[in-house]
Formats: sequence, structure tokens, C-alpha cells
Amino acid sequence: MKRIFLIVLDSVGVGEAPDAAKYHDQGSNTIYAASTSKYFHMPNCEKLGLSSIDGVKLAHSECKEVIGTYGKLTEQSCGKDTTVGHWEIAGMISKEPFPTYPQGFPKEIIDEFERQTGHGVLCNQPYSGTEVIKDYGDEHMKTGNFIVYTSADSVFQIAAHEEIIPLEELYQACRTARKILTGKHGVARVIARPFVGVEGNFTRTSNRHDFSLEPPRTTMLDQLKESGLDVIGIGKIHDIFGGKGLTQYSYTKGNADGIEQTIEWIKKDFNGLCFVNLVDYDMLYGHRNDIDGYAKALTYFDEKLPEMLDLLKEDDILMITADHGCDPSTASTDHSREYIPLLMYTYGQKNPYNIGIRSTFADIGSTVLDYFNVESKLDGTSFLEEQNK
Repeated sequence: MKRIFLIVLDSVGVGEAPDAAKYHDQGSNTIYAASTSKYFHMPNCEKLGLSSIDGVKLAHSECKEVIGTYGKLTEQSCGKDTTVGHWEIAGMISKEPFPTYPQGFPKEIIDEFERQTGHGVLCNQPYSGTEVIKDYGDEHMKTGNFIVYTSADSVFQIAAHEEIIPLEELYQACRTARKILTGKHGVARVIARPFVGVEGNFTRTSNRHDFSLEPPRTTMLDQLKESGLDVIGIGKIHDIFGGKGLTQYSYTKGNADGIEQTIEWIKKDFNGLCFVNLVDYDMLYGHRNDIDGYAKALTYFDEKLPEMLDLLKEDDILMITADHGCDPSTASTDHSREYIPLLMYTYGQKNPYNIGIRSTFADIGSTVLDYFNVESKLDGTSFLEEQNK
């Protein structure tokens, strides 16, 4: 029985990518920004090689011994969002960018959405998710109109108060938008953004739901499933891949829940991949420029890491990575174009290995397939053999 636990710390980039200037992200370094907080403490990730990655610098480092495999990977896809990042991790480079809407969505899209849902639309422009409910929440409560907004990413976001629009009606509106937004308007994600509270004190809930496009080409999930292996998705994984290639999945109520679900799967018997997304770093802290919150969340993961490592069995591998950056110290609240880390620990490993700087995130997917002896149809190159030399 072979198992890989692949955990994506959403947005935990490790420094500006070579083409960061193209995305106006010069100087972005999410992990360094978080490490400037007095709450940052990641000795267990450092033991796996975090502070040993080429070019990675932490404001506070406690590294004394390294036993893991470590390195960083460069994004080749056009974009810097969750969808293209995860798709590339899974072995598919996106060569064409998803559409973005810095001026809001065109009239024909909004008109059709209003016609099919029976609700009007408020806002329709790029906005911070917390600010948009502050500015439009009261009008939404009075009118029942959906708050539609976007960001620098390819997203169509729909916010609604849970007492005004029941969750299932909001999700159905997202499904409607997903069917409308195809072709040249095929945004990466339609996102339900429910909130609660009263005017002046609106807060978003954990009932967010993403409705993504399916990957247009084969990913590691498809190949693993076709080979008869288990493919378990935890958190946003099901939504990011449109359910494609999974044999089981579950959603989470935040990082702590996602970590506990991962621990429960480590205790179970299965043969294949457990693919986990922990979204709070991005959603709660990166987009809100909350350095201390980001640091506390990373520290919590690090504190839980020994429990995960201790539960691993023979022929188990734990991989920790990210999908993009979201530097909480910059003026921007958007994602940042950064390298992503790779920390890997094979059961019983005692010697460190540096995989260096890889040319694409897709090397992760190819390595996963290599471990399960599945012939890769993916972009990317496995680093498993060189590590085992």
C-alpha cells in the first residue's frame, strides 16, 4: 500500500518569480513577510528544509537539522490564481490566461444573469470581499439583489446574506452563472460568498463554495483514478478540479478542520493520493494584509506537523507546497506571482536532499505518478529518481 499526502498551503509563496514584474509583483515574498511577525514559529517545517530552500530567507530561523527533501518551483502557466496553480501542480500548464474584468462584467452577462436568476445586481466591479459587503450589504438586505464583484483574478463572485438568500439559492445562482460564463467569458471560478450580520457588522461565513471549470486536459488525478488508485480531495480540491479525477472528497470549515481531516485520513487504510487545500492563509490573512494572522496560522500548521509525521506508515510520503503567493505586507491585497515551496518527507527519511529550483509546478504531479508507477502523460518531470540516487 502506497500513499501520498499532498498538502497545499494556499498562497504561501516563497519569493518573487522571475516574471513577477509582468504581474506587478516585484518584491513580493509571502513567507518572509509572515516571518517578520513575532507569532511566526515553524521549526518543524524548517527541519524538512523550509529555510534551506535556495533563495529563501526568514526573518526568524531556528534551523538546526534538516531531514527532508526541499526546493522551489516556478510557475509556467499564465496567471497567478488558485485554479491555474493547482492545475499546474497536477501536471497541466495553462498556456492561455483566463479572462479578467478590471471594469466589471459586460452588460450582456449581467443582463442574462439577472434574467435567469430573477434578482438584480449590485456593484459589478473589482472589490475587496470584506469591503464590498460593508458598502453594499445594507442595500442588498433591502432589495434582495445579489452583490456581484470580481478581483484581479478570473472570478465572478456573488455575495448574499444567508437570511435574505438561502444558501442553496445562492449556490444555484452560482451554477447559473457558471453556465453563462463560457467561451471567451469562461472565468476560472464562480464563487459563492455568503455573509451574516447587521449593517456595520457584516461578516463572511465559512459556507463559501467555488464553481470551477473542469481542467481541459488530463491531470494526475485523472491518471491515478484511471489506474484504480484512491484519489481523495480535502477542502477546495473538488471545486478547483470540478470534481474531475476524484474518488472521494470532503469540504472543510477552515484550516484546523482541514488538518484534522488529513490526520484522520493518515490513520485510515487506502492506496493512492490524499490532496489537501488549506485556504485560510489566502482567504483570511493574505487578502486582508494581516501579517500576524498569517503567521499564527502557519505556526498552528507547524505545531500539528509532528502529529502527521508520527502517524505516517511505511511507503508513505508527505508533500507540502503552495499554489501562488499573497504577500500580506504589500499594498496589494491580490495574489502575487511567486515561487512555491516543496517540502517532502518519505517515511523513515534521515538524509536531506535539495531538488533545487524546478522549472514548473508540474514536476510535482509527475513525481506523484512516478511513485505509483503510472506512466505520466503530464507536463513536468519527476524528481523521484534523482532523490533516490
